[in-house]
Amino acid sequence: MVNTLYKGLNANILENDQLHLIFLPTYGCKLASLISKKTRREFLFQSEWEKLNVPTYGALFSEYDCSGFDEVFPSIDPCPYPDGPFQGTSVPDHGEVWALPWACAFSPDGKSLKSFVQSQRFPYTLSRSVTLKGNEILFEYCAENTAEIEFKFIWTPHCLLACSPATRLLIPNNLTEIMTVEHSTKHLGPWGTRHPYPLTTDIHGRVIDLAVTEPITANNCEKFYFTKPNLAGWCGIEHTDTREQLIFTYPPEKVPYLGVWKTQGGYRGDYNIALEPCTGVYDDLYAANKIRRAAIIPPKGKYTWTLKITVR
Repeated sequence: MVNTLYKGLNANILENDQLHLIFLPTYGCKLASLISKKTRREFLFQSEWEKLNVPTYGALFSEYDCSGFDEVFPSIDPCPYPDGPFQGTSVPDHGEVWALPWACAFSPDGKSLKSFVQSQRFPYTLSRSVTLKGNEILFEYCAENTAEIEFKFIWTPHCLLACSPATRLLIPNNLTEIMTVEHSTKHLGPWGTRHPYPLTTDIHGRVIDLAVTEPITANNCEKFYFTKPNLAGWCGIEHTDTREQLIFTYPPEKVPYLGVWKTQGGYRGDYNIALEPCTGVYDDLYAANKIRRAAIIPPKGKYTWTLKITVR
């Protein structure tokens, strides 16, 4: 339990004998660093920015530091809110909360960091509690609707992970098909093209393994969703050269969908991958509502869920 500075910003440190975490309250309460004390591995992608600029509300995500773990809520892509009295109201790029300051406080025992943020445009408050226990990080979320009508949203952890060609996705065996939603991919074809997973034939007729991370020289980007809900409620990565793993677990009835983002030199020259368990698809809240795949908070109600990250 420490307050410090990180890349020029006020930071909160949460740590135990196994893990060291850094959060940035004024920058969407971003998890900026996740280090294993045993191996000294930094699991989160780090940019070359020595100092971070706090984003302004409604900013474009790409104009700021794309590193670490940002909370994305209530949409990933910018879009109009789909219906009700807020119909047509603009939802900013990557949602609101990544570009807002959060109120933060440590628990009395110093083992948890509690934080919350209130929307500037919509009737919700998002709160989060992060607790360390051994090699596990437990994120507990509550989205509270303050209006007399239901509120719809997509949430995902935009958790950019450091990677190498030795990094491999760990995905439940029952997820055997994906759909691409990234126009700039070199392999998977236009938006909506489906492929078997993990092995498929790309648009050039070559067999590729979608669980493998390409080298940065591939200059490629991929974003895809599994076409079936992830009923197993887990996903992860393995650094096969060191056998280190990072495993996400979460309630599949609350967070049923799974997306994967892989930027292998093809986006700003960055090199990272992201596992994106999410409450709705496909990135756009307006579209998710049309196909009835958006999460819903009842009037004056709450939507709660958890995300546990285990470092092995």
